Amino acid sequence: MAKNGTMTHMERVEAVLRRQKPDRVPSWPIIMGFTTVYTGTTIGSYYNKPEVAMAALKKTAEDFDFILWPFTGCAASLAWEFGGDMKWPTGDFAQAPTVTRYPVEKPEDVFKLEVPNVKTAGFAPIGFEFYKLAAQERLDNEPFNVTNMIGGPFTLGANIPGAEMFSKWLLKRPEAAHRLLRLATDYLHEYAQIVKNMFGIDGVIPFVGEPTSANQIISPKQFEDFVVPYTKELCDKVLDMGYKHIYVHICGEQNLNLPQWAKINFGDPGIIGTPHEIELEKMAEYFPDDVILGNLEPAIIQSGTVDEVYEATRAVVEKGKALKNGYIFCQGCELPPMAPVENVKAMQQAVEDYGWYD
Repeated sequence: MAKNGTMTHMERVEAVLRRQKPDRVPSWPIIMGFTTVYTGTTIGSYYNKPEVAMAALKKTAEDFDFILWPFTGCAASLAWEFGGDMKWPTGDFAQAPTVTRYPVEKPEDVFKLEVPNVKTAGFAPIGFEFYKLAAQERLDNEPFNVTNMIGGPFTLGANIPGAEMFSKWLLKRPEAAHRLLRLATDYLHEYAQIVKNMFGIDGVIPFVGEPTSANQIISPKQFEDFVVPYTKELCDKVLDMGYKHIYVHICGEQNLNLPQWAKINFGDPGIIGTPHEIELEKMAEYFPDDVILGNLEPAIIQSGTVDEVYEATRAVVEKGKALKNGYIFCQGCELPPMAPVENVKAMQQAVEDYGWYD
């Protein structure tokens, strides 16, 4: 049964990042779209109405006893910023913003691009407004009240022509691919510096997300050639700004890429977000000095029964507790926006029942 904790959520995360055991495993789910569905608004409003998004995040975190993590942004970023078009999610099946027109269609067009004005481009002004709201307070359940959304150069660079076209250029026009990655890395570095100038580093967590580099899309050799150099450069520059920790979400089937991921420094310690396709123990072997976060299969929260969600969460939490690295519970990716409330409650109940350290 659940116990009464002796630590706040903030204290739990701070203990883990000091490489100490908290009283209980921290529960830090990714809950963007779910928050607005749960609070009776729309998924689109999470991305284009900062006040709505913050209110939804706060209520959801309080009601479910989650860590409050002010976080906005989407995996489709940089297409809009570099001159393309996008649309907000609508309907029952759209989970995040999507691109409707890409900025470039031919490799020759890539060399005409320049880094746009980061302060005014695309989604950036909405993100800055969101984080200005988030920075106004820092609660006991809020280890970080601002996220420095540096993203992943490979995924975001691929968004400029679209992942399908970009994948072809990796093979046939690698010079165009490298040019896009250079532009993306320079843009993200400038964005990271703006966020630091606005909010400092206290209470701010840099975040890297990298789904397009999964092994379903590129080979391990392409990962080594096109992902590692730019991601490593960007993370090194962000750490040089004074940040101590970077939270990276290694998204999708990336088992074959782990030897290369391990070459990148994510801080002291980094926070390594683990997808359900990678075992927690395996991730811990490749990142022995970092905190491991993850990795409940998101689909089971959407389609499983209450008992199935509870048991799956219990199994993940017990594996995580056994790691020497330090562990934070999360799903393997974002919580499905339409997940049944009863299943989300079951997930959190299992953390509260089985997450305690002796």
